[in-house]
Amino acid sequence: MLGLIQRVKQASVKVEEKVTGEIEQGILLLLGIQKNDSEETANKLIDKILAYRIFSDEHNKMNCNVQQIDGGILIVSQFTLAADTKKGLRPSFSSAAPPAQAEALYNYFVAQMRSKHPQIATGIFAADMQVSLINDGPVTFMLEME
Repeated sequence: MLGLIQRVKQASVKVEEKVTGEIEQGILLLLGIQKNDSEETANKLIDKILAYRIFSDEHNKMNCNVQQIDGGILIVSQFTLAADTKKGLRPSFSSAAPPAQAEALYNYFVAQMRSKHPQIATGIFAADMQVSLINDGPVTFMLEME
């Protein structure tokens, strides 16, 4: 499971010109689900995201996590993160989970995240989405769980 996290001052996602999710300060999570991912993989990534220290403390050091700053998390499914780009000029999606498996794990991930953190917003799985953000820093990290 792949999670591209970005520290943001605000972020939102629209589907067909309608905002489906938005947050103020927090994390924009682009979530890629691969064939071998499971609920266990999802739980590990959730725990890591919630504990990952990417927000500044009073000394301007990245020592605080999203829970400590009472921040939001905007979760957007993005199967293209699972692309193999090592060869050629066109990405291969052979490692991405099939749509039914990916949607089930995405829904599980969102439900578990909501049970652990009060400020969760989302896009719509497999929709054509427009994501807007103000990246704070910029600060961006790729988290990968196996």
